[in-house]
Amino acid sequence: MDPMGNDIDVHLGKRLRRRRRLLGLTQQQLAGACGVRFQQIQKYECGANRISAARLWQLSEALEVPVGYFYDGLSELAQREPANDGDGGGEMFARKETLDLIRAYYQLGERPRRRLLDLAKSLNGEHEAV
Repeated sequence: MDPMGNDIDVHLGKRLRRRRRLLGLTQQQLAGACGVRFQQIQKYECGANRISAARLWQLSEALEVPVGYFYDGLSELAQREPANDGDGGGEMFARKETLDLIRAYYQLGERPRRRLLDLAKSLNGEHEAV
């Protein structure tokens, strides 16, 4: 696992814990709302287990926040420890524009999100064909 990936897992876990506590929920209560055991919530909160996209969606619903909430502050993390993946991926996620796009994307309903993703993929395909 890449170091930046683990840092992201830890960041998401901290955001999860912060929101859960803010709402006054126990790990057990949150686990029940998501259909997992409280130990799984513990592992998410400390970054030991990666949160899948589907689980992140469930957690956002249970905690009454948009999925983008979990990524707030991630650009500062990326700026402190840029990824060394050779393609500038760390820089890409450090940009405010990228986070704004992610937030806007997740505020859309499921169908518009799929259409937007299809559009972006088709535009990328046209660019590569030129």
